[in-house]
Order: sequence, then C-alpha cells, then structure tokens
Amino acid sequence: LGSSMTMIMPRSVPFVTQQIIELSLSKGMSPMSPIGFVWLGGFISKRGDIISGYRYVKLALSLLDKVGRECAGEVICIATQVKIFVEPIQAALEHHDDGYAASMVTGDISNAL
Repeated sequence: LGSSMTMIMPRSVPFVTQQIIELSLSKGMSPMSPIGFVWLGGFISKRGDIISGYRYVKLALSLLDKVGRECAGEVICIATQVKIFVEPIQAALEHHDDGYAASMVTGDISNAL
C-alpha cells in the first residue's frame, strides 16, 4: 500500500485504508490488517490527535505478531514516525531498527530508511 499507492494514486490512500479496516473488522484480521490500522493512526496523528493515532499504531504493531509479518517493514516505518512524538526517542529507534531489518529481508528498500 505504502510506496506504490502514495506515488501513483495518493488521493486513494484514505479510501483504501478505510476499506482495509472495514474488511478486517467484518471478516477478520488478515496479514494486511496492520497496514490499515497503522495508516489510520498516521492520518489521525497528522490531524493533530497524536494520542488517538498512537493507539492505532500500537494496535497495528501488536497485530504483526498475531496475523503475520508480511508487511512489517512498512508498518514499523510508519509506526516509528508516530511513536517518536509519544515515546522517548530510544524506544522509537529500537522499532526503527526492527523495521529496517524486516524491510531488507523482504527486499523493500523504500521502507528501509
């Protein structure tokens, strides 16, 4: 969802995010569910409600261990950007290193910041 969607059709990202969350809540969680929740957390944080956005980010990170880590690099990359405003920088950097490693394993160099 991340790099290709935001480059090609940036206006559709909120709609795709909403669809991912609706399907996750109605049909059950999938390996792509964490992406929807972390994007929602990022959107809410950008609108100024960082604490509420942080809750969705924490949900997305906890879902990674339960439903799969196929999208871990992108989820952790976005999560780190929100966590840096709530947690101490050292805690956020630990997740950043995990995201880098997950992105490099899958070959996703755009999220391996």
